[in-house]
Amino acid sequence: MSDILTVDVWSDIACPWCYVGKRRFEEGVRRYHEQGGDRTVQVEYHSFELAPDTPVDFHGSEVDFLAGYKGIPVAQVRQMLAQMTEVAASVGLTYDFDALQHTNTRKAHQVLHLAKAHGLQSEMKERLLRAYFVEGRHLGHDEDLADLATDVGLDRQVVQAALRQGTYADNVDADIRQGRAYGISGVPFFVIDQRYGVPGAQDPTLFARALAQSADESQVQT
Repeated sequence: MSDILTVDVWSDIACPWCYVGKRRFEEGVRRYHEQGGDRTVQVEYHSFELAPDTPVDFHGSEVDFLAGYKGIPVAQVRQMLAQMTEVAASVGLTYDFDALQHTNTRKAHQVLHLAKAHGLQSEMKERLLRAYFVEGRHLGHDEDLADLATDVGLDRQVVQAALRQGTYADNVDADIRQGRAYGISGVPFFVIDQRYGVPGAQDPTLFARALAQSADESQVQT
């Protein structure tokens, strides 16, 4: 039996529930270990684009995007964002939708694959989510992404070259195809030990239970 419990996570950087789900899952892992789980939980993030037709430079606020681009009434959008801000605060995140710069996330996903190749995917994922939802940084341009990548220890020139050449574009497409094959239509979506699919930003207790159950069943099979 492997000491590793793998968790594959499909998510998008522009998904507010994905950042909340990341925090809730991390708490679920902590509880799993606290309750006696002895497997190392290894997470790999996979690309998913909620709005692949989003322009790199969207001129307007998040309210403008959801109201105009998605056709949701302004009052409903404001209520949704207020509720999302409260949910984020409940897991220690300070969302700033007024500062958020809506953009296409395809290149950010490529940077995540580059970071994975250098053993820094988890750090890069956290940096991108924080930059987008908390700091109001732009995640659609090569220079901005290179700045953020250097924060986690990646080489600026390597990042710029990979984005310019589209080195990891096929990896992004492969993730998206795999997600469709699994029937994933919304994110976050967690696949635990290639055994259990857990949709959404669930309660940490559910994540802890799913990890324990998957670990137990894999032990029985071996």
